Amino acid sequence: MDEKYRVMVIDDEESARKLMKAAIDWDSLGMEVVGEAASGIEAINTIDDIKPDIAFVDISMPFMDGIEFTKLATERYPNLIIIIMTAIDQFEYARKCVSLPVFEYMLKPLVRSEVTDVLIKAKEKLADIKSSWGDDDGKSIPEESNSTEMIKKYVRDNFSDSKLNLAFVAQQFGFSSSYLSRKFKADTGKNFVEYLTEIRMKKAVKYAEKGYKMYQTAAEVGIPDPNYFGRCFKKYTGKNYSDM
Repeated sequence: MDEKYRVMVIDDEESARKLMKAAIDWDSLGMEVVGEAASGIEAINTIDDIKPDIAFVDISMPFMDGIEFTKLATERYPNLIIIIMTAIDQFEYARKCVSLPVFEYMLKPLVRSEVTDVLIKAKEKLADIKSSWGDDDGKSIPEESNSTEMIKKYVRDNFSDSKLNLAFVAQQFGFSSSYLSRKFKADTGKNFVEYLTEIRMKKAVKYAEKGYKMYQTAAEVGIPDPNYFGRCFKKYTGKNYSDM
């Protein structure tokens, strides 16, 4: 049985994300919703783990809007299908961004039949992409001695950059994302996102102990979305930031 195409829903409204997941017959389309995010910052920090083929992106979100997310994501994942969701009063703003490789613009509230039609077209494009490049995007990758140690140092030096993620670092070092992901896990025993988050949270604990406000610490460690930062901090320390 063919593997299902992976879908990510990025919208700051939880009700909109839930509706998207429930309203579409994903199974019949050969797709599944494998992840969601409440902001562009959260999405850019988790996309390496989620590895979506298709992303529904709300144009209006705090901390990093859908347009900025699309610029970053498509630079690093050129085959990612981006479907922008926009309210009617934002539509002209969205249309000004036609230079971006957006697959489709859809007006909110979304209509189920229209979403299904767009997904069928997206599936056809993904099939064409898959047939054109085969199963491994890690061909012709430069080997570099001690590259993992260099990458770890790069992460330690640049963790405060909110745009830093696996694809960004892979691009800097001339690797494909999939190759770097495998190599990093093999060399360190951790996946890249775990390592980056650990670096950020260790620094966050130090800032918390110095009495920094949560929003200040979140910005300092490269996760300016306080909600996403709070979840990362709780997962890493077992405590809420306010308890430190």
